[in-house]
Amino acid sequence: MALKSTVFKASLAVADIDNSYYADHALTLARHPSETDERMMLRLVALAFNAHKLQSVCAGDGTLGFGAGLSNPDDPDVYLRDFTDRMRVWIEVGQPEEKPLTKACGKADEVLLYAYGHAAEVWWRGIETKLSRLSNLHVYRVPTAAAQALAACAQRSMQLQATIQEGVLMLGDASRTIDIEPLRWK
Repeated sequence: MALKSTVFKASLAVADIDNSYYADHALTLARHPSETDERMMLRLVALAFNAHKLQSVCAGDGTLGFGAGLSNPDDPDVYLRDFTDRMRVWIEVGQPEEKPLTKACGKADEVLLYAYGHAAEVWWRGIETKLSRLSNLHVYRVPTAAAQALAACAQRSMQLQATIQEGVLMLGDASRTIDIEPLRWK
């Protein structure tokens, strides 16, 4: 018998000072049984970092949401589609192999990867030259301590505030605030 995904609801208020984007997002996240709270929260952080593209890329006429993620490896973790259903932004979280990233770069205008975990540097050294030819791919490294701290914010029902200023995302709930400053690798 297959285990079912756990559903999380998040109310995310984004104040992106860097991009003059201010909006509230009502989100539903399905956490696959094999997905950790840390990874699920990183998907939410990736969405917050790129929510402004809903306005700047799609002029407000698009869909920003979560893909099937681990349930379907051919689906992005987070995506932005315009009104014509064109994939504008494809976002992955983790340390994927070269082939799925190459495939994503062929399907979307822009592909973003948020790498995290203790082995991220080793993974990057092994794949960096293979990914250098993908001009529409951008790779970021989320610091391990910040990624691990995100897991504590995971609740079945979340009220979160995300403030982005000078490239730093401050994600907070009623009891804590976590600063996340990704390092750009590519």
